[in-house]
Amino acid sequence: MNPLRFWSAALLLAATALLLHSRPGVDRNPPSTPVSELPIVIDGWTGRDQPIDQETLDVLGAGQYLSRNYARDRRTPPIDLFLAYLPTQRTGQTIHSPRHCLPGGGWSFESSSYQDLTDAGGKLHRVGEYVIADGASRQIVIYWYQAHGRSVANEYIAKFYMVADAIRTNRTDGALVRVVTPIAANETEQASRARAEAFAMQLAPLLPRFIPD
Repeated sequence: MNPLRFWSAALLLAATALLLHSRPGVDRNPPSTPVSELPIVIDGWTGRDQPIDQETLDVLGAGQYLSRNYARDRRTPPIDLFLAYLPTQRTGQTIHSPRHCLPGGGWSFESSSYQDLTDAGGKLHRVGEYVIADGASRQIVIYWYQAHGRSVANEYIAKFYMVADAIRTNRTDGALVRVVTPIAANETEQASRARAEAFAMQLAPLLPRFIPD
């Protein structure tokens, strides 16, 4: 990260923390269903929950988390889904960016971009896409920040909206949605990306039950 971006991010985080601490009260979130109840079967993909160790949960902080591996058949590479929903971000705890946590697992970034995708319900979503690598292994990552019916690909814009919503609606809740699939040795990067995008766009219309608008 270049110095200008680092200090801009630091100032934004500091200003966010100061503003949220200065406003009294608690978040007024509408009722929602726990993320653990997300459908096991999505568009022909069948999921299996993956445990999240306590050390990781301690780093993530208080919130609802789901790590699930979805499979279709033996020939199709699987899809890993991670959901993190924080009911409040007033205490300084914020959603972790994939750019910060993935390198900690040994992955490096080959490319990154933003895309507009239309989900199965016809709603437009702004998402981020990465190609990451660890040795010979490569993966496609699609992610977005979701809060109050809005999907955002840029973490700084997501924080701006969080502050604005805290002022207007007394809500700071939000979520990170991350979809990952490997680029198999016998397939192209485009095929892997199409698989991840298709799954993400079937998933998106299901999320308002768990990440309230």
